[in-house]
Amino acid sequence: MKGVVFKSVSLIFVLAIAVLAPIALRAQVTAKSAGTIAAGDTPSRWDIFAGYSYLAPKGTVGRNVYQNIDYGGIASVARYFNKYVGLLFEGDWHTQSQDWPPDSNTSASNSDDDFSGGSGGSILRYPTGHFTPWVHALAGGERVGSLFQTDTWGWVATAGGGLDYNTPWLHHHLAIRLIQADYQYASVNFPAFQGGAGTFNIARLSAGAVFHFGSIVPPAQAALACSPSPVWVYPGDPVTVTATAANLDPKLNAVYSWTGSGATGSGTTATVATGSLAAGTYTVKGAVKEGKAGKEGIKPWGTADCSAIFTVKAYEPPTISCSANPGAIKPGDTSAISAVGVSPQNRPLTYTYSASAGTVTGSGTTATYNSAGAPTGAVGITCNVADDKGGNATANTIVTITAPYVAPVPHTQALCSVAFEKDKLRPARVDNEAKACLDEIALDLQKQPDAKAVVVGEATTLEKTPKKGRKHAKVADLAAERAVNAKQYLVTEKGIDASRVSVATGSKDGKTVEDYLVPSGADFTADVTGTSPVNETVVKPQVRKPLGAGPAHHKKPVKAAASTAMTPR
Repeated sequence: MKGVVFKSVSLIFVLAIAVLAPIALRAQVTAKSAGTIAAGDTPSRWDIFAGYSYLAPKGTVGRNVYQNIDYGGIASVARYFNKYVGLLFEGDWHTQSQDWPPDSNTSASNSDDDFSGGSGGSILRYPTGHFTPWVHALAGGERVGSLFQTDTWGWVATAGGGLDYNTPWLHHHLAIRLIQADYQYASVNFPAFQGGAGTFNIARLSAGAVFHFGSIVPPAQAALACSPSPVWVYPGDPVTVTATAANLDPKLNAVYSWTGSGATGSGTTATVATGSLAAGTYTVKGAVKEGKAGKEGIKPWGTADCSAIFTVKAYEPPTISCSANPGAIKPGDTSAISAVGVSPQNRPLTYTYSASAGTVTGSGTTATYNSAGAPTGAVGITCNVADDKGGNATANTIVTITAPYVAPVPHTQALCSVAFEKDKLRPARVDNEAKACLDEIALDLQKQPDAKAVVVGEATTLEKTPKKGRKHAKVADLAAERAVNAKQYLVTEKGIDASRVSVATGSKDGKTVEDYLVPSGADFTADVTGTSPVNETVVKPQVRKPLGAGPAHHKKPVKAAASTAMTPR
Protein backbone atom coordinates (compact mmCIF):
# COMPACT_ATOMS: atom_id res chain seq x y z
CA MET A 1 0.00 0.00 0.00
CA LYS A 2 2.82 2.44 0.84
CA GLY A 3 4.39 1.91 -2.61
CA VAL A 4 1.16 2.64 -4.36
CA VAL A 5 0.70 5.90 -2.44
CA PHE A 6 4.27 7.03 -3.14
CA LYS A 7 3.81 6.22 -6.82
CA SER A 8 0.62 8.26 -7.00
CA VAL A 9 2.19 11.28 -5.29
CA SER A 10 5.15 11.19 -7.70
CA LEU A 11 2.89 11.05 -10.73
CA ILE A 12 0.88 14.01 -9.47
CA PHE A 13 4.12 15.98 -8.97
CA VAL A 14 5.30 15.24 -12.51
CA LEU A 15 1.93 16.23 -13.96
CA ALA A 16 1.98 19.46 -11.97
CA ILE A 17 5.35 20.43 -13.46
CA ALA A 18 4.06 19.64 -16.97
CA VAL A 19 1.03 21.86 -16.44
CA LEU A 20 2.89 24.71 -14.73
CA ALA A 21 5.63 24.99 -17.38
CA PRO A 22 3.44 26.54 -20.18
CA ILE A 23 1.68 28.73 -17.61
CA ALA A 24 5.08 29.98 -16.46
CA LEU A 25 6.06 30.72 -20.06
CA ARG A 26 2.92 32.81 -20.63
CA ALA A 27 3.49 34.60 -17.32
CA GLN A 28 7.07 35.36 -18.34
CA VAL A 29 5.85 36.97 -21.58
CA THR A 30 3.32 39.02 -19.62
CA ALA A 31 5.98 40.09 -17.12
CA LYS A 32 8.31 41.09 -19.94
CA SER A 33 5.65 43.22 -21.62
CA ALA A 34 4.89 44.85 -18.27
CA GLY A 35 8.53 45.79 -17.80
CA THR A 36 9.20 43.64 -14.70
CA ILE A 37 12.76 42.68 -13.75
CA ALA A 38 13.98 39.20 -14.64
CA ALA A 39 15.78 37.03 -12.13
CA GLY A 40 18.98 37.20 -14.14
CA ASP A 41 19.16 40.94 -13.51
CA THR A 42 19.41 40.38 -9.72
CA PRO A 43 20.84 36.85 -9.17
CA SER A 44 19.77 35.11 -5.96
CA ARG A 45 22.13 34.40 -3.09
CA TRP A 46 20.27 31.23 -1.88
CA ASP A 47 18.52 28.55 -3.98
CA ILE A 48 16.44 25.81 -2.32
CA PHE A 49 15.35 22.93 -4.55
CA ALA A 50 12.89 20.07 -3.92
CA GLY A 51 11.49 17.62 -6.42
CA TYR A 52 11.01 14.22 -7.94
CA SER A 53 13.94 11.96 -8.82
CA TYR A 54 14.33 8.82 -10.95
CA LEU A 55 17.32 6.52 -10.36
CA ALA A 56 18.85 3.92 -12.69
CA PRO A 57 21.67 2.06 -10.85
CA LYS A 58 23.86 -0.47 -12.62
CA GLY A 59 25.57 -2.93 -10.28
CA THR A 60 25.47 -6.52 -8.99
CA VAL A 61 26.27 -7.63 -5.44
CA GLY A 62 26.13 -11.35 -4.70
CA ARG A 63 22.96 -12.77 -6.16
CA ASN A 64 21.22 -9.39 -6.34
CA VAL A 65 21.12 -7.32 -9.52
CA TYR A 66 20.09 -3.81 -8.62
CA GLN A 67 17.22 -2.43 -10.71
CA ASN A 68 15.77 0.99 -11.61
CA ILE A 69 13.92 2.91 -8.93
CA ASP A 70 11.02 4.85 -10.45
CA TYR A 71 10.13 6.94 -7.45
CA GLY A 72 12.34 9.09 -5.32
CA GLY A 73 12.81 12.51 -3.88
CA ILE A 74 15.64 15.04 -3.95
CA ALA A 75 16.39 18.33 -2.20
CA SER A 76 19.31 20.74 -2.19
CA VAL A 77 20.47 24.09 -0.81
CA ALA A 78 22.89 26.30 -2.77
CA ARG A 79 24.62 29.35 -1.42
CA TYR A 80 26.18 31.67 -4.07
CA PHE A 81 29.09 33.99 -3.45
CA ASN A 82 28.58 35.93 -6.65
CA LYS A 83 26.51 35.77 -9.79
CA TYR A 84 28.09 32.50 -10.95
CA VAL A 85 29.81 30.44 -8.20
CA GLY A 86 28.41 28.83 -5.07
CA LEU A 87 28.41 25.83 -2.70
CA LEU A 88 25.75 23.10 -2.93
CA PHE A 89 24.49 20.62 -0.34
CA GLU A 90 22.19 17.89 -1.67
CA GLY A 91 20.25 14.90 -0.34
CA ASP A 92 18.19 12.21 -2.14
CA TRP A 93 16.25 9.09 -1.26
CA HIS A 94 15.10 6.28 -3.56
CA THR A 95 13.31 3.24 -2.04
CA GLN A 96 10.98 0.53 -3.27
CA SER A 97 9.05 -1.19 -0.43
CA GLN A 98 6.58 -4.01 -0.69
CA ASP A 99 4.97 -6.57 1.61
CA TRP A 100 6.98 -9.70 2.19
CA PRO A 101 6.26 -12.46 1.59
CA PRO A 102 3.91 -11.56 -1.28
CA ASP A 103 0.19 -11.55 -0.60
CA SER A 104 0.83 -11.91 3.12
CA ASN A 105 -1.22 -10.02 5.63
CA THR A 106 1.75 -9.18 7.83
CA SER A 107 2.60 -5.55 8.46
CA ALA A 108 6.31 -6.12 8.16
CA SER A 109 7.99 -4.23 5.33
CA ASN A 110 11.36 -5.01 3.92
CA SER A 111 13.39 -2.72 1.63
CA ASP A 112 13.89 -3.67 -1.96
CA ASP A 113 16.79 -1.73 -3.64
CA ASP A 114 17.39 1.39 -1.57
CA PHE A 115 19.63 4.38 -2.40
CA SER A 116 19.78 7.40 -0.15
CA GLY A 117 22.54 9.83 0.61
CA GLY A 118 23.91 13.30 1.02
CA SER A 119 26.67 15.19 -0.77
CA GLY A 120 28.30 18.63 -0.97
CA GLY A 121 30.39 20.48 -3.50
CA SER A 122 30.52 23.40 -5.90
CA ILE A 123 27.96 24.70 -8.38
CA LEU A 124 28.39 27.03 -11.36
CA ARG A 125 25.44 28.86 -12.93
CA TYR A 126 24.91 31.31 -15.78
CA PRO A 127 21.71 33.31 -15.19
CA THR A 128 20.30 34.82 -18.41
CA GLY A 129 16.96 36.18 -17.21
CA HIS A 130 14.52 33.55 -18.47
CA PHE A 131 16.71 30.47 -18.16
CA THR A 132 19.60 29.53 -15.89
CA PRO A 133 21.80 26.61 -16.96
CA TRP A 134 24.09 25.18 -14.30
CA VAL A 135 26.56 22.37 -13.50
CA HIS A 136 27.79 20.88 -10.21
CA ALA A 137 30.34 18.45 -8.84
CA LEU A 138 29.68 16.76 -5.46
CA ALA A 139 31.08 14.16 -3.11
CA GLY A 140 29.49 12.52 -0.07
CA GLY A 141 27.96 9.35 1.44
CA GLU A 142 25.43 6.92 -0.02
CA ARG A 143 23.31 4.39 1.94
CA VAL A 144 22.57 1.31 -0.23
CA GLY A 145 20.54 -1.82 0.58
CA SER A 146 18.24 -4.49 -0.87
CA LEU A 147 16.42 -7.70 0.05
CA PHE A 148 19.77 -9.41 0.05
CA GLN A 149 21.94 -6.67 1.58
CA THR A 150 21.28 -4.67 4.67
CA ASP A 151 21.39 -0.86 4.28
CA THR A 152 25.05 0.05 4.41
CA TRP A 153 26.83 3.42 4.01
CA GLY A 154 29.51 3.96 1.38
CA TRP A 155 30.86 6.90 -0.59
CA VAL A 156 29.50 8.51 -3.74
CA ALA A 157 30.73 11.09 -6.32
CA THR A 158 28.26 13.08 -8.43
CA ALA A 159 28.67 15.20 -11.60
CA GLY A 160 25.85 16.73 -13.58
CA GLY A 161 23.87 19.76 -14.52
CA GLY A 162 20.48 21.11 -15.35
CA LEU A 163 18.28 23.94 -16.61
CA ASP A 164 16.01 26.18 -14.52
CA TYR A 165 13.20 28.32 -15.90
CA ASN A 166 12.77 31.54 -13.90
CA THR A 167 9.10 32.43 -13.51
CA PRO A 168 7.66 35.83 -12.53
CA TRP A 169 5.72 34.20 -9.74
CA LEU A 170 6.25 35.15 -6.11
CA HIS A 171 8.09 38.27 -7.31
CA HIS A 172 10.54 36.14 -9.29
CA HIS A 173 11.38 33.96 -6.26
CA LEU A 174 10.03 30.76 -7.88
CA ALA A 175 11.75 28.81 -10.63
CA ILE A 176 11.00 25.46 -12.26
CA ARG A 177 13.82 23.00 -12.63
CA LEU A 178 12.96 21.59 -16.00
CA ILE A 179 15.60 18.89 -15.76
CA GLN A 180 18.53 17.79 -13.65
CA ALA A 181 20.70 15.00 -15.04
CA ASP A 182 23.48 13.44 -12.93
CA TYR A 183 25.97 10.66 -13.14
CA GLN A 184 26.91 9.04 -9.80
CA TYR A 185 29.56 6.55 -8.90
CA ALA A 186 29.04 4.78 -5.54
CA SER A 187 31.11 2.21 -3.65
CA VAL A 188 29.75 0.26 -0.64
CA ASN A 189 31.33 -2.58 1.43
CA PHE A 190 28.60 -5.05 2.48
CA PRO A 191 29.29 -7.95 4.90
CA ALA A 192 31.07 -10.82 3.24
CA PHE A 193 28.14 -13.18 3.60
CA GLN A 194 25.96 -10.57 1.74
CA GLY A 195 28.25 -10.25 -1.22
CA GLY A 196 31.07 -8.06 0.01
CA ALA A 197 32.13 -4.85 -1.85
CA GLY A 198 29.83 -3.42 -4.48
CA THR A 199 30.26 -0.57 -6.99
CA PHE A 200 27.47 1.20 -8.83
CA ASN A 201 27.24 3.40 -11.94
CA ILE A 202 24.10 5.43 -11.43
CA ALA A 203 22.07 7.67 -13.75
CA ARG A 204 19.73 10.11 -12.00
CA LEU A 205 17.06 12.35 -13.52
CA SER A 206 15.23 14.94 -11.46
CA ALA A 207 12.78 17.83 -11.76
CA GLY A 208 11.02 20.13 -9.32
CA ALA A 209 10.76 23.63 -7.93
CA VAL A 210 13.49 26.10 -6.94
CA PHE A 211 12.98 28.92 -4.47
CA HIS A 212 15.25 31.99 -4.67
CA PHE A 213 16.16 33.97 -1.57
CA GLY A 214 18.36 37.03 -1.21
CA SER A 215 20.14 38.73 -4.06
CA ILE A 216 23.68 39.45 -5.26
CA VAL A 217 24.09 42.99 -6.57
CA PRO A 218 27.71 43.72 -7.60
CA PRO A 219 29.06 47.23 -7.06
CA ALA A 220 28.51 49.64 -9.94
CA GLN A 221 31.32 49.66 -12.46
CA ALA A 222 33.57 52.69 -12.16
CA ALA A 223 33.37 55.07 -15.13
CA LEU A 224 35.71 57.78 -16.38
CA ALA A 225 35.22 60.50 -19.01
CA CYS A 226 37.95 62.76 -20.44
CA SER A 227 37.55 66.08 -22.22
CA PRO A 228 40.29 68.22 -23.84
CA SER A 229 40.33 72.00 -23.81
CA PRO A 230 40.70 73.33 -26.44
CA VAL A 231 40.04 70.60 -28.96
CA TRP A 232 42.54 72.04 -31.48
CA VAL A 233 45.61 74.24 -31.15
CA TYR A 234 48.58 75.52 -33.11
CA PRO A 235 52.03 74.14 -32.20
CA GLY A 236 53.14 75.55 -28.84
CA ASP A 237 49.65 76.22 -27.48
CA PRO A 238 48.85 74.19 -24.30
CA VAL A 239 46.05 71.64 -23.99
CA THR A 240 44.41 70.68 -20.69
CA VAL A 241 42.63 67.33 -20.30
CA THR A 242 40.15 66.89 -17.46
CA ALA A 243 38.91 63.53 -16.15
CA THR A 244 35.49 63.09 -14.55
CA ALA A 245 34.92 59.85 -12.60
CA ALA A 246 31.62 58.19 -11.65
CA ASN A 247 30.61 55.30 -9.38
CA LEU A 248 33.68 55.60 -7.14
CA ASP A 249 33.46 54.71 -3.46
CA PRO A 250 34.38 57.84 -1.48
CA LYS A 251 35.68 55.63 1.32
CA LEU A 252 38.36 54.14 -0.94
CA ASN A 253 41.52 55.64 -2.40
CA ALA A 254 41.51 56.67 -6.10
CA VAL A 255 44.69 56.88 -8.18
CA TYR A 256 44.77 58.62 -11.58
CA SER A 257 47.35 58.13 -14.34
CA TRP A 258 47.91 59.72 -17.77
CA THR A 259 49.63 58.61 -20.98
CA GLY A 260 50.05 60.25 -24.38
CA SER A 261 52.48 62.42 -26.37
CA GLY A 262 53.55 65.32 -24.19
CA ALA A 263 50.97 64.53 -21.45
CA THR A 264 51.97 65.07 -17.80
CA GLY A 265 49.91 65.32 -14.66
CA SER A 266 48.36 63.57 -11.71
CA GLY A 267 44.93 63.66 -10.24
CA THR A 268 41.98 64.58 -12.43
CA THR A 269 43.85 66.91 -14.84
CA ALA A 270 46.75 66.61 -17.26
CA THR A 271 48.61 69.18 -19.36
CA VAL A 272 49.89 68.50 -22.87
CA ALA A 273 52.89 70.42 -24.25
CA THR A 274 52.42 70.79 -28.00
CA GLY A 275 55.55 72.73 -28.92
CA SER A 276 57.31 69.66 -30.34
CA LEU A 277 54.27 68.06 -31.92
CA ALA A 278 53.78 68.01 -35.66
CA ALA A 279 50.43 68.79 -37.17
CA GLY A 280 48.00 65.89 -36.68
CA THR A 281 45.56 64.22 -34.30
CA TYR A 282 46.69 63.03 -30.87
CA THR A 283 45.14 60.93 -28.10
CA VAL A 284 45.65 61.31 -24.36
CA LYS A 285 44.51 58.37 -22.21
CA GLY A 286 43.48 58.62 -18.59
CA ALA A 287 42.89 55.82 -16.06
CA VAL A 288 41.60 55.58 -12.50
CA LYS A 289 41.92 52.74 -9.97
CA GLU A 290 40.17 52.61 -6.62
CA GLY A 291 40.69 50.46 -3.57
CA LYS A 292 42.45 50.41 -0.29
CA ALA A 293 45.78 52.22 -0.23
CA GLY A 294 48.33 50.10 -2.06
CA LYS A 295 45.64 47.75 -3.39
CA GLU A 296 43.94 49.99 -5.90
CA GLY A 297 42.49 48.29 -8.97
CA ILE A 298 42.25 44.75 -7.57
CA LYS A 299 38.49 44.58 -8.08
CA PRO A 300 37.40 44.60 -11.73
CA TRP A 301 34.64 47.13 -11.05
CA GLY A 302 37.11 49.49 -9.44
CA THR A 303 39.00 50.45 -12.63
CA ALA A 304 38.08 52.65 -15.59
CA ASP A 305 39.82 54.49 -18.40
CA CYS A 306 39.05 57.16 -20.96
CA SER A 307 40.48 58.83 -24.04
CA ALA A 308 40.60 62.45 -25.18
CA ILE A 309 41.43 63.47 -28.73
CA PHE A 310 42.81 66.84 -29.75
CA THR A 311 44.25 68.20 -32.99
CA VAL A 312 47.42 70.18 -33.62
CA LYS A 313 46.98 72.33 -36.70
CA ALA A 314 49.82 73.58 -38.86
CA TYR A 315 50.12 77.32 -39.24
CA GLU A 316 48.04 78.32 -42.22
CA PRO A 317 50.11 79.67 -45.13
CA PRO A 318 49.67 83.28 -46.20
CA THR A 319 47.67 84.37 -49.23
CA ILE A 320 48.54 87.10 -51.75
CA SER A 321 46.96 89.10 -54.56
CA CYS A 322 48.91 90.92 -57.28
CA SER A 323 48.00 93.70 -59.75
CA ALA A 324 49.71 95.99 -62.32
CA ASN A 325 48.81 99.60 -63.17
CA PRO A 326 48.69 100.29 -66.03
CA GLY A 327 48.16 96.82 -67.48
CA ALA A 328 49.31 97.85 -71.00
CA ILE A 329 52.40 99.94 -71.76
CA LYS A 330 54.59 100.87 -74.71
CA PRO A 331 58.08 99.47 -75.11
CA GLY A 332 60.44 101.09 -72.54
CA ASP A 333 57.64 102.31 -70.25
CA THR A 334 57.08 101.23 -66.61
CA SER A 335 54.14 99.86 -64.60
CA ALA A 336 53.48 99.93 -60.83
CA ILE A 337 53.11 96.47 -59.23
CA SER A 338 51.05 96.14 -56.03
CA ALA A 339 50.84 93.05 -53.77
CA VAL A 340 48.57 92.42 -50.77
CA GLY A 341 49.58 89.51 -48.48
CA VAL A 342 47.52 88.14 -45.57
CA SER A 343 48.65 85.75 -42.79
CA PRO A 344 45.75 84.05 -40.93
CA GLN A 345 47.88 83.96 -37.77
CA ASN A 346 49.40 87.42 -38.36
CA ARG A 347 52.92 86.09 -38.95
CA PRO A 348 55.53 88.55 -40.35
CA LEU A 349 55.66 88.55 -44.17
CA THR A 350 58.42 89.09 -46.77
CA TYR A 351 57.74 90.03 -50.41
CA THR A 352 59.75 89.29 -53.59
CA TYR A 353 59.00 89.84 -57.30
CA SER A 354 60.04 88.42 -60.68
CA ALA A 355 59.14 88.92 -64.37
CA SER A 356 59.33 86.72 -67.46
CA ALA A 357 60.91 89.63 -69.38
CA GLY A 358 62.16 93.04 -68.33
CA THR A 359 62.95 93.80 -64.68
CA VAL A 360 61.06 94.34 -61.39
CA THR A 361 62.59 96.39 -58.58
CA GLY A 362 61.27 97.07 -55.12
CA SER A 363 60.35 95.34 -51.84
CA GLY A 364 57.42 95.38 -49.49
CA THR A 365 53.95 95.62 -50.95
CA THR A 366 54.93 97.72 -54.02
CA ALA A 367 57.43 97.37 -56.89
CA THR A 368 58.10 98.85 -60.33
CA TYR A 369 58.21 96.92 -63.60
CA ASN A 370 60.52 98.25 -66.34
CA SER A 371 59.87 96.93 -69.87
CA ALA A 372 63.28 97.89 -71.29
CA GLY A 373 64.59 95.03 -73.41
CA ALA A 374 61.32 93.07 -73.25
CA PRO A 375 59.61 91.97 -76.48
CA THR A 376 56.11 93.06 -77.31
CA GLY A 377 53.27 90.98 -75.98
CA ALA A 378 52.16 89.73 -72.55
CA VAL A 379 54.78 89.67 -69.78
CA GLY A 380 54.09 87.56 -66.67
CA ILE A 381 54.76 89.23 -63.30
CA THR A 382 55.01 86.96 -60.22
CA CYS A 383 54.46 88.28 -56.69
CA ASN A 384 55.78 86.09 -53.83
CA VAL A 385 55.12 86.26 -50.07
CA ALA A 386 56.62 84.12 -47.27
CA ASP A 387 56.10 83.98 -43.49
CA ASP A 388 58.56 83.08 -40.73
CA LYS A 389 57.14 79.52 -40.43
CA GLY A 390 57.97 78.50 -43.97
CA GLY A 391 54.56 79.17 -45.43
CA ASN A 392 54.49 80.91 -48.80
CA ALA A 393 52.15 81.89 -51.59
CA THR A 394 52.37 83.34 -55.11
CA ALA A 395 50.11 85.36 -57.36
CA ASN A 396 50.49 86.46 -60.97
CA THR A 397 49.52 89.41 -63.06
CA ILE A 398 50.22 90.44 -66.66
CA VAL A 399 51.63 93.59 -68.23
CA THR A 400 51.06 93.82 -71.98
CA ILE A 401 53.72 95.61 -74.07
CA THR A 402 51.99 96.96 -77.14
CA ALA A 403 53.65 97.22 -80.62
CA PRO A 404 53.09 100.01 -83.25
CA TYR A 405 50.06 99.39 -85.42
CA VAL A 406 50.78 97.64 -88.73
CA ALA A 407 47.94 97.56 -91.20
CA PRO A 408 47.12 94.10 -92.52
CA VAL A 409 48.19 93.22 -96.06
CA PRO A 410 45.14 93.19 -98.37
CA HIS A 411 44.47 90.18 -100.58
CA THR A 412 42.54 89.51 -103.77
CA GLN A 413 38.91 88.49 -103.25
CA ALA A 414 37.05 86.06 -105.51
CA LEU A 415 33.70 87.41 -106.74
CA CYS A 416 30.95 85.79 -108.77
CA SER A 417 31.59 83.89 -112.00
CA VAL A 418 29.85 84.11 -115.39
CA ALA A 419 28.81 80.98 -117.33
CA PHE A 420 28.78 80.79 -121.18
CA GLU A 421 27.03 77.44 -121.60
CA LYS A 422 23.66 78.35 -123.08
CA ASP A 423 24.44 80.15 -126.34
CA LYS A 424 26.01 77.42 -128.48
CA LEU A 425 26.27 79.65 -131.61
CA ARG A 426 27.75 82.63 -129.74
CA PRO A 427 29.85 81.03 -126.98
CA ALA A 428 31.57 84.31 -125.94
CA ARG A 429 28.47 86.50 -125.82
CA VAL A 430 27.51 88.14 -122.47
CA ASP A 431 23.87 87.26 -121.87
CA ASN A 432 21.34 88.63 -119.40
CA GLU A 433 22.30 86.14 -116.66
CA ALA A 434 25.94 87.20 -116.99
CA LYS A 435 24.89 90.85 -116.63
CA ALA A 436 23.54 90.13 -113.09
CA CYS A 437 26.99 89.01 -111.94
CA LEU A 438 28.74 91.89 -113.70
CA ASP A 439 26.33 94.41 -112.14
CA GLU A 440 27.42 93.20 -108.67
CA ILE A 441 31.08 93.59 -109.63
CA ALA A 442 30.44 97.14 -110.84
CA LEU A 443 28.74 97.92 -107.52
CA ASP A 444 31.77 96.60 -105.57
CA LEU A 445 34.11 98.80 -107.64
CA GLN A 446 31.94 101.84 -107.02
CA LYS A 447 32.04 101.19 -103.26
CA GLN A 448 35.82 100.83 -103.27
CA PRO A 449 37.22 103.56 -105.59
CA ASP A 450 40.81 102.46 -104.99
CA ALA A 451 40.13 98.81 -105.87
CA LYS A 452 40.46 97.16 -109.28
CA ALA A 453 38.92 94.15 -110.94
CA VAL A 454 40.47 91.28 -112.89
CA VAL A 455 38.31 89.29 -115.30
CA VAL A 456 39.74 85.85 -116.10
CA GLY A 457 38.27 83.99 -119.06
CA GLU A 458 38.24 80.19 -119.28
CA ALA A 459 37.69 77.78 -122.19
CA THR A 460 37.29 74.05 -122.45
CA THR A 461 39.91 71.76 -123.90
CA LEU A 462 37.65 71.02 -126.83
CA GLU A 463 37.36 74.72 -127.60
CA LYS A 464 41.14 75.03 -127.63
CA THR A 465 41.62 72.06 -130.03
CA PRO A 466 41.44 72.46 -133.86
CA LYS A 467 38.56 70.67 -135.53
CA LYS A 468 39.22 67.39 -137.29
CA GLY A 469 40.48 67.90 -140.84
CA ARG A 470 41.54 71.48 -140.11
CA LYS A 471 44.74 70.84 -138.18
CA HIS A 472 46.41 74.08 -139.23
CA ALA A 473 43.29 76.25 -138.94
CA LYS A 474 43.47 79.07 -136.47
CA VAL A 475 41.47 78.42 -133.25
CA ALA A 476 39.49 81.32 -131.78
CA ASP A 477 40.68 82.32 -128.29
CA LEU A 478 37.26 82.02 -126.63
CA ALA A 479 38.73 82.45 -123.10
CA ALA A 480 40.20 85.87 -124.05
CA GLU A 481 37.03 86.86 -125.96
CA ARG A 482 34.87 86.04 -122.94
CA ALA A 483 37.12 88.16 -120.70
CA VAL A 484 37.20 91.25 -122.99
CA ASN A 485 33.42 90.99 -123.63
CA ALA A 486 32.83 91.00 -119.85
CA LYS A 487 35.13 94.02 -119.45
CA GLN A 488 33.38 95.78 -122.32
CA TYR A 489 30.08 95.46 -120.45
CA LEU A 490 31.55 96.92 -117.24
CA VAL A 491 33.07 99.86 -119.12
CA THR A 492 30.30 100.71 -121.60
CA GLU A 493 27.20 99.68 -119.66
CA LYS A 494 28.23 100.34 -116.02
CA GLY A 495 30.60 103.26 -116.57
CA ILE A 496 33.65 101.67 -114.90
CA ASP A 497 36.97 103.24 -115.89
CA ALA A 498 38.71 100.83 -118.28
CA SER A 499 41.97 101.26 -116.37
CA ARG A 500 40.38 99.64 -113.31
CA VAL A 501 39.54 96.41 -115.12
CA SER A 502 42.20 93.96 -116.32
CA VAL A 503 41.57 90.90 -118.46
CA ALA A 504 43.37 87.54 -118.40
CA THR A 505 42.94 83.90 -119.29
CA GLY A 506 43.13 80.97 -116.87
CA SER A 507 44.06 77.32 -117.02
CA LYS A 508 40.72 75.88 -115.92
CA ASP A 509 38.64 73.69 -118.20
CA GLY A 510 35.29 75.44 -118.49
CA LYS A 511 33.14 77.99 -120.31
CA THR A 512 33.29 80.69 -117.63
CA VAL A 513 34.65 84.04 -116.62
CA GLU A 514 36.07 84.24 -113.07
CA ASP A 515 35.92 87.70 -111.52
CA TYR A 516 38.21 89.03 -108.80
CA LEU A 517 38.29 92.21 -106.72
CA VAL A 518 41.83 93.47 -106.07
CA PRO A 519 41.92 95.98 -103.14
CA SER A 520 44.56 98.68 -103.06
CA GLY A 521 47.88 97.14 -102.06
CA ALA A 522 46.91 93.57 -103.01
CA ASP A 523 49.03 91.57 -105.46
CA PHE A 524 46.78 89.66 -107.87
CA THR A 525 49.54 87.54 -109.40
CA ALA A 526 50.66 86.43 -105.93
CA ASP A 527 47.13 85.64 -104.76
CA VAL A 528 45.86 83.96 -107.95
CA THR A 529 48.27 81.84 -110.00
CA GLY A 530 47.93 80.21 -113.39
CA THR A 531 46.61 83.27 -115.30
CA SER A 532 47.97 85.08 -118.37
CA PRO A 533 47.15 88.70 -119.34
CA VAL A 534 45.19 89.24 -122.55
CA ASN A 535 46.63 91.47 -125.25
CA GLU A 536 43.70 93.77 -125.72
CA THR A 537 45.23 95.23 -128.89
CA VAL A 538 44.75 91.85 -130.55
CA VAL A 539 41.56 90.56 -128.89
CA LYS A 540 38.78 93.08 -129.28
CA PRO A 541 35.29 93.02 -127.86
CA GLN A 542 32.89 91.30 -130.25
CA VAL A 543 29.79 93.02 -131.49
CA ARG A 544 27.30 90.51 -132.89
CA LYS A 545 23.81 90.85 -134.11
CA PRO A 546 21.08 88.76 -132.61
CA LEU A 547 20.51 85.35 -134.15
CA GLY A 548 18.43 85.55 -137.40
CA ALA A 549 19.25 89.22 -138.10
CA GLY A 550 20.63 88.51 -141.60
CA PRO A 551 21.20 85.79 -144.20
CA ALA A 552 23.81 83.23 -143.46
CA HIS A 553 25.87 83.99 -146.63
CA HIS A 554 26.45 87.56 -145.45
CA LYS A 555 28.32 86.33 -142.32
CA LYS A 556 31.94 87.28 -142.21
CA PRO A 557 34.73 84.83 -141.46
CA VAL A 558 35.81 84.30 -137.82
CA LYS A 559 39.06 86.19 -138.35
CA ALA A 560 37.30 89.27 -139.62
CA ALA A 561 34.80 89.09 -136.75
CA ALA A 562 37.64 89.31 -134.22
CA SER A 563 38.30 92.87 -135.22
CA THR A 564 34.69 94.08 -135.02
CA ALA A 565 32.90 95.27 -131.93
CA MET A 566 29.76 93.75 -130.44
CA THR A 567 27.25 95.42 -128.27
CA PRO A 568 25.71 92.92 -125.85
CA ARG A 569 22.00 93.05 -125.48
